[in-house]
Amino acid sequence: MNDFPQQLQFLRPGWSDLVEIAIVFLLAYRLLLLIRETRAMQMLLGVLLLAGLYLLSVIMDFSLIRRLVEALFQYGAIAALVVFQPEMRAALARLGQSRLVRMLGSSREERIVERLVEGAALLAGSGTGAILAVQMETGLREYAQTGRSVRAVLSPELLGTIFAPSSPLHDGAVIIVGDTIQAAGAILPLTQSPLSDRSLGTRHRAAIGLSEETDAFVIVVSEETSRISVAYRGRIETGVSAERLREMLEASLPRAAAGLGTSALEPA
Repeated sequence: MNDFPQQLQFLRPGWSDLVEIAIVFLLAYRLLLLIRETRAMQMLLGVLLLAGLYLLSVIMDFSLIRRLVEALFQYGAIAALVVFQPEMRAALARLGQSRLVRMLGSSREERIVERLVEGAALLAGSGTGAILAVQMETGLREYAQTGRSVRAVLSPELLGTIFAPSSPLHDGAVIIVGDTIQAAGAILPLTQSPLSDRSLGTRHRAAIGLSEETDAFVIVVSEETSRISVAYRGRIETGVSAERLREMLEASLPRAAAGLGTSALEPA
């Protein structure tokens, strides 16, 4: 009887065990965030259902069902790698956009800032109207789905091509995630708040509307005035210079949701 407590010593985790449990928990949680609302989540639910069926077959001694489920588990993993390759690639890409990776990739953030500034300056210089929605912490997938999928590397030249008057996508917004243009021609919600500046048009209302619903950093180039504006957290600053835009982006992108100070933006 005295040996019984000693036999339960393995149930007392040490510091290394607690750290290991925490790491596994965080990885599992991150994985669930990556695959939610995708076919991979449906696959996970299917695997859990098969696991429950296998457990039932073992308990009830259903040998035929057990052998069938074992065969599915044996060959299903290989089939899943082939069928869900796009989802796995997207999940790994999103994992690479985590805060830790962004902290280690400051040079990448600098390239994104320069491309956005150059793109906005190019559009303003040619008098081309545009709206660029840069994703922060809040996902913009639902808005990207209203446009045309692009998934191309961000560049000033590509932005100029998308918003050219002859382009079928020039009337919508561009959704930018990291250094990638995810979608073009996206439809954004219009703000219902009254605007103090009567010169602001539909693009500005859409930019403010998106910034009210998400933490996106939205850049607008006016077709009429060629002025650059920035909308964030329901506020807008107009007449933004290239240097001012660079300062805003440098303050916003590395910290994501920390974003811009509201004092720098005038109320809409």
